Amino acid sequence: MNPVLAISGLAKSFAASPVFSQVDLRLQAGEFVALLGESGVGKSTLLNCIAGLDQADAGQLRLAGLDVAALTEPERAALRRQRLGFVFQAFHLLPHLSVAENVALPLLLLGRPDPARVEQMLAAVGLAGSGGRPPAQLSGGQLQRVALARALVHKPLLILADEPTGNLDPDTAARMMQLLLAQVRAESSACLLVTHSAAAAACADRVLRLTPSGIVAGALPGPR
Repeated sequence: MNPVLAISGLAKSFAASPVFSQVDLRLQAGEFVALLGESGVGKSTLLNCIAGLDQADAGQLRLAGLDVAALTEPERAALRRQRLGFVFQAFHLLPHLSVAENVALPLLLLGRPDPARVEQMLAAVGLAGSGGRPPAQLSGGQLQRVALARALVHKPLLILADEPTGNLDPDTAARMMQLLLAQVRAESSACLLVTHSAAAAACADRVLRLTPSGIVAGALPGPR
């Protein structure tokens, strides 16, 4: 079976300063992988490279069998819309849209609006009845849950989640991890989770660690 994501020898530098190199990673359908690493090692940069938002300096990255570096920008944008769900650390909700409109956006971009699915996702993240509110009226934890609902609403092939529980209390964080895991299993998608949370990483099938010289097997982080 072809992997959802296949990375080999990926390297990235900024202003001639290496961030990471020789990154090799394969994710299969239905697999949930946690990625740990020290601050500044390039975990978010790696997610951006996978999503085609940033360009690696060397190596190969194939998503759903497609060589991401060989795609044009419109082709990469189409791939993101169709295949990716990205939970950004900074949320990136659109302030002029309501909560429900933010969650619905991936479906609208694909030309398949589904209000019932939007309501289902808002209920799943504990925000039923909040669809008409603007993002400015929500707390940081609520914004994070809206971002998760938006990333999952269109049932993407690959979910990239950058610290998706950073603003959540432990009970809510556990529920959100179970929601992520349930969608990965139900939809045969794959998830790459960047986290510093031992509890979040414990939900994963594999725990890996990003270092400046590549990805190695990891262990659950200790208390923070």
